[in-house]
Amino acid sequence: MTSQATKHRLGKVFGLGLGPGDPELITLKALRLLRACPVVAYPAPEGGASFARRIVARWLSPAQREIVIAVPIESARFPAQAVYDRAAGEIAAELAAGRDVAVLCQGDPFFYGSFMYLFGRLAERHAVEVVPGVSSLTACAAASGAPLAAREDTLLVLPASLSEQLLLCRLAEVDAAAIIKLGRHFAKVRAVLERLGLAAEARYVERASIAGEERVLPLAAVGAETVPYFSMILLHRRGAAWR
Repeated sequence: MTSQATKHRLGKVFGLGLGPGDPELITLKALRLLRACPVVAYPAPEGGASFARRIVARWLSPAQREIVIAVPIESARFPAQAVYDRAAGEIAAELAAGRDVAVLCQGDPFFYGSFMYLFGRLAERHAVEVVPGVSSLTACAAASGAPLAAREDTLLVLPASLSEQLLLCRLAEVDAAAIIKLGRHFAKVRAVLERLGLAAEARYVERASIAGEERVLPLAAVGAETVPYFSMILLHRRGAAWR
């Protein structure tokens, strides 16, 4: 009986997918849970503001405790294991005290989402619920007005950080592709697509769904030095999935 009573006093973790940036794309379920949790945790770049928090800032209450997970900016250090170890420990302490914790995640928690690193540390010992969100993949497709795939198409998702040779090999026979996390890798990716004769069928999408920041351009019109991390290239070999 004592063990069961103790279990009921433990808090629960909610991994909330917040969508790509537009607050109106948050699900009703994620918003309900966000408002109900006494503790809110979210990633933020070291020394910078959290984009995930920015999406939901209007709904946060001064009564909620906030846990900032400061993540290194340098890709060579990410995922920073020590950072997530510390964050998981801080969240676990809140759970042990009986407080539910909402962990914010831009996009979808299980589609390249940072929440997965906390899930891997907490799920075996604590109750965890994942609330899916609108992913950057579908948001970029909507912004560009181009369906991702149809019928028997295969859709390939590739991180832009892959080597040029790997990108060439994997894109050579693809029906449709999404190349994510462009940033400083944009020039390399554009060169690969030009070499494969796919550049004309590709579209660049930046900060999809974010008012005043969203951009959709042909590859030739993009200045490589201006490309942010939150950008993507979508392409379909037929030019349009419905053809």
